[in-house]
Amino acid sequence: MWVLAWFGVMLFYTLLDVAVWRKTAPRRARILNLLTVALCMGGFLVLLKAKGRFELNLAYGVTLQGILLAIVCAVALYFLLDKFLDPIFEGMLPGSEERYQETLRSLRQAPVISFIQVCILAPVMEELLMRGFLLGGLSASYGNVTALLASSAFFALLHFNMVQTLSELISGIVLGLLYIHTGSVACCIAAHAGYNMISFFTTINRDPSRSSKKSPKAP
Repeated sequence: MWVLAWFGVMLFYTLLDVAVWRKTAPRRARILNLLTVALCMGGFLVLLKAKGRFELNLAYGVTLQGILLAIVCAVALYFLLDKFLDPIFEGMLPGSEERYQETLRSLRQAPVISFIQVCILAPVMEELLMRGFLLGGLSASYGNVTALLASSAFFALLHFNMVQTLSELISGIVLGLLYIHTGSVACCIAAHAGYNMISFFTTINRDPSRSSKKSPKAP
């Protein structure tokens, strides 16, 4: 239910951006949206902690081996998804790919704000919620396999585009396995942020007139 509540929060700040910020303050809409997203994320995490749903201890389980494994996962996800599977998914779902290209153009228009949202806020929130809260909580009652599949499925549904959803299902499984192996949310955040950064900078620097590719993981 808490994960579904976060879906509602996502819809709230998305609608606020489209219906209010873009119409009333178009020049400041991106900054206002970024602040709204950050406040919503912070408020939701504070609420979870206040309700005793999880402990926010990013230092727990962090080891040099875990950090190195996170780096390997970030690079592996980039080559597996961006270089191999994404072109296949894009060919299967041309309509979803066209809509996603609009997101690509938006990223290029405000690279600094996009970087903060895509490479910092999204990895922190999504890993705390999907791995630290959902996967960690479900594994205690239903075992690692069920918890891994359920958390990966919810993680995929956080991204409202079929091209992303298919990729995120795989990404969620990889990040979930990393969490199960290390027990560290911080390692998952590092892997997620690292992958998004690689994807982000290759996307920003790519010639938009060339063949399209998938952009980093927007929140």
